[in-house]
Amino acid sequence: MEVKNIVDLKTIKTKMRARTKDEALKELTELLLKNEYITDVDGFMKDIYAREAEGQTGIGNYIAIPHGKSDFVKKIGVAIGIIEEEIPWETLDGKGVKGIILFAVGNDNDGAQNHLKLLSLFARKLGNDEVVANILQSKKAEDVKAAFSN
Repeated sequence: MEVKNIVDLKTIKTKMRARTKDEALKELTELLLKNEYITDVDGFMKDIYAREAEGQTGIGNYIAIPHGKSDFVKKIGVAIGIIEEEIPWETLDGKGVKGIILFAVGNDNDGAQNHLKLLSLFARKLGNDEVVANILQSKKAEDVKAAFSN
């Protein structure tokens, strides 16, 4: 499993105008529904917020990786949102968020293993400041995918 193979151009949204965490998560969740990664927006959102209640998902450097294992996931995937203006989010460095990487993984043993693999794969990429800068400056989905492919 490689990041570039998980990233789907149809589930990347750049130039988002969300002003809150909830607006951004809802927009990305609807993108996952539209592309048949999940079966229910409200149920998936509830599972995301259950995980959010356990601890912050803002990893710093303007990036958040919200996730939650959910029975509403049809197939493993990720939605990526790039927001034009920083929005408030609970983060390790106290800054807001401009880039959101939302994981969709199932709520079973395979889902748990895939969840850890995805977190590890993306964490490696997001540990590189140049990759993060390229992601946050992306104007279109292809730019985001290219940033993760380097």
